Amino acid sequence: MINEPPSTLFSGAVVVPSLAETANLPLTLESLSRNPPDLLECFLILIVVNQRVDASDAEKADNLETLRMLPFWRLEYGLRNLYWVDSASTGKELPRKQGVGLARKIGLDLALPLLDYRHDNPLLICLDADTLVQPDYLPAITRHFAGSCAGGAVIPFRHRPASDPAGQSAIDRYELFLRLYALGLERASSPFAFHTVGSAMACTASAYIASGGMNRRLAGEDFYFLQQVHKTSGIARLAGTVVHPSPRSSHRVPFGTGRAVGEMLANGEQRLLFYQPAVFSKVGEWLACATEHSGEDALLLQNRAALISPVLRDYLEQVDFSRAWENLKKNSSGSSALMKSFHGWFDAFRTMRLIHELSDRAYPRIPPEEALLPLLEQGGAVCSDITISGQLEFLRRLQGATG
Repeated sequence: MINEPPSTLFSGAVVVPSLAETANLPLTLESLSRNPPDLLECFLILIVVNQRVDASDAEKADNLETLRMLPFWRLEYGLRNLYWVDSASTGKELPRKQGVGLARKIGLDLALPLLDYRHDNPLLICLDADTLVQPDYLPAITRHFAGSCAGGAVIPFRHRPASDPAGQSAIDRYELFLRLYALGLERASSPFAFHTVGSAMACTASAYIASGGMNRRLAGEDFYFLQQVHKTSGIARLAGTVVHPSPRSSHRVPFGTGRAVGEMLANGEQRLLFYQPAVFSKVGEWLACATEHSGEDALLLQNRAALISPVLRDYLEQVDFSRAWENLKKNSSGSSALMKSFHGWFDAFRTMRLIHELSDRAYPRIPPEEALLPLLEQGGAVCSDITISGQLEFLRRLQGATG
């Protein structure tokens, strides 16, 4: 339950899960407070203070301090519409093996009945308690959805500087990895060529409902949520602002930014290698093949896939493509509907699995210095800087994260 019932309805909500973030959350709130007052009046800011029943004593103590401080932060930062959910006190904790996915879901679901549906389609925005936003954050989001046909959006991001050279090198390498993955999918003409960063996504309320809502995953909740929103309402890239996630390491979740940074700091940066450009070329050839030969039966398509890559052929057999393709053809009224259904089946998850199969069996991962230039050449772009930091800045500019 929310700490107190708001006295008004809102045109949108910013939902922020918070686990042991007493040091970081006030910085996030302060950055939000720099947005235009008229928009802050229209948006609910909802903090979900959460921990699992098996949380550490330090996490429990920190969360209790956060709950104690939230009324003061509301006054200090002038955020009249700041509310919170106590999912941390004894008896209110999250179950074991739950985490950020459930915390996001609690906040987003509780925000739904507090939104004003009388005029526009209200907005739901996901942010993290260790992520800073710019003064143009809410203006850019509202402006985007006022003119977008897609129900979901991904917001440009760039990690904040780390506190030491080793941390900086690790976060640069990881962010470059994320950006190269999105660029590779773009070069392959995949409809899922967008970043999936939990603190940098938003959607309309109707898109949230149509997607089935936020999932409860401990990690990767952003990936699966955006995949589903894309299938049901579409995803567009937003422009005009940038969010700034933390570069810190963390072992709270089994994968993601914090885990990757922590493992590189502990075991060396070579632990994180990059996909070969050839992998994305094979994905692109397969997507083009399915589009160009959509009238053929599954066996013929699988034979064509074998010419692209034996690994692709084996993967299609593994995921039972033959049965899925015939079902898609049977239930589609034309080629356009068939390809929409195909991309619903061969989604971001199956694309990622194919990339892993190709990398494991045919195209071993490589250092980042070898990964970017061939992908850029496919699009006619040129980057003369061979350093990781230089390539990262180039991709940030290319992908709209220059704020």
